[in-house]
Amino acid sequence: MNTQKLLQLTLDGVDSLGFRLDQLGVTSRINRHNLAAFLFAEQKHWEGEWDSLQAKVDRRRSQFEHLALEVEARADSVLGPIRNQFNRFRASQ
Repeated sequence: MNTQKLLQLTLDGVDSLGFRLDQLGVTSRINRHNLAAFLFAEQKHWEGEWDSLQAKVDRRRSQFEHLALEVEARADSVLGPIRNQFNRFRASQ
């Protein structure tokens, strides 16, 4: 089914629902314009949530990279002299 036809069918259904509810005196606030506004607001809300999640992931990734570099530096400072002694010992034989 064509996307435009499906969209039009959905909007017609929303309009019919809003009209029926209005006839019953329930509400007159359900129509395609309010539905579109709601969907756009929710879309922006979820985009904001996604951006927030991405920022948290990037922050944790940065912290992990910093920790990994720190561990490597400390390992080099501890193992570096041992490696140098070993290399001198191998070179002298």
